[in-house]
Amino acid sequence: MTYEEALDNVYGRLVFGIKPGLERIGALLERLGEPQKRLKFVHVAGTNGKGTCSTLVASALKECGLRVGLYTSPYVLEFRERFQINGEMIPQQELIEEVEALSPIADEFEKNGDQVTEFEYITALAFHWFARRGCDIVVLEVGMGGRFDATNIIDVPEVAAIMSISLDHTAILGDTLEKIAFEKAGILKEGGRLVLYPQQAPEVFSELEQICRERRVELLLPDLSQVKELECSIDGTTFQAGEQIWRTPFLGEHQVRNAVTALKVLEVLKQRGWPVTEQAVKAGFEKAFIPARMEVISREPLCLLDGGHNPGCAQALGQALTRFVPQRKVAIMGVMADKDSREALRILGPLFSQIVTVAPEGLRALPAQKLAEVASEFCPKVIPAGSCREALALAVKAMGENGALVVCGSFYLAGEIREMLREKMENLHRG
Repeated sequence: MTYEEALDNVYGRLVFGIKPGLERIGALLERLGEPQKRLKFVHVAGTNGKGTCSTLVASALKECGLRVGLYTSPYVLEFRERFQINGEMIPQQELIEEVEALSPIADEFEKNGDQVTEFEYITALAFHWFARRGCDIVVLEVGMGGRFDATNIIDVPEVAAIMSISLDHTAILGDTLEKIAFEKAGILKEGGRLVLYPQQAPEVFSELEQICRERRVELLLPDLSQVKELECSIDGTTFQAGEQIWRTPFLGEHQVRNAVTALKVLEVLKQRGWPVTEQAVKAGFEKAFIPARMEVISREPLCLLDGGHNPGCAQALGQALTRFVPQRKVAIMGVMADKDSREALRILGPLFSQIVTVAPEGLRALPAQKLAEVASEFCPKVIPAGSCREALALAVKAMGENGALVVCGSFYLAGEIREMLREKMENLHRG
């Protein structure tokens, strides 16, 4: 099997599940020898911030000398990003081997009328690889929701974290914050420990507090009264928590809260006997990296890439742009059809002098013309483009000499345009 054939095998699975439940993932893992039972986990759910928290925790634990698995979604540049050990993606050959082990089992299920979804398939693959490679601990990011998410097949994790909760995937998870909080709380298991992101809507907090009481889960909240932002720039954030000073490369006020939540997770792990040291955590935080999360592609001219795809992400991006990017801003924007583009544009549209809309690759993308119609309600000038290359040419022309370019709206768009952006910005910088 070639690497391309292995990817086709994965992508050929059903993208969304036929019915909720953990039966299929459980049966798949049973056939693989239940690799998840040989692993320890940090389980991270939430609407926004779970990727940042997961990355910070994994980076810190690596610096503590541990062999750390990291399972995240979605990927930005390459599928293999979803499976990492100590910051290294799964090698192509090992991915092929995992698909060869898993594929006949999944095919057999499908012959019996039980279609395995893509996410179930890659979650089983991840557990098998992490166990095979002898990970000490795995930082496991929930795909969607929590209760019926394939990652929830694990036993009680070392610690669970629930990050900021807002409205997203409402057709699947529910149309109120309480319903969404209930789904996310599905990862809380009897007698476990929960670190909760410290800024939640009151109804979210009361829902989670009640569930923690019912399941005898220890609820831990980071203390924001001891936290102070010291310096924030386009290059990252320095903050004080207690008596210590910490730095992360991530931008924005919300990133301090994400980092403080990650610190609390690491504190719980230390209390549980893991070899967590302050010096290692500081080094891990500084080295953490996520592509397309307010990523600075270029400083001259200024170009930012952000793949955030819901109103919470738009809010965070809007705050960062208002604070750090005073110059005239032009956007390239592309979104998936199932996302709340109107709310994101209500927040971001007025910040831009021009928006160029584009449809990212894939069946779920909102056509550029439709996005342009919505965007024109909030931004004075909007132009739809037929491709990323055309969008980039239009945006650079609109940017002029002293403007800034912001590419946002979808990780699919970010993955497609990132290398084009880097090349274009290097050429502009050279003049």
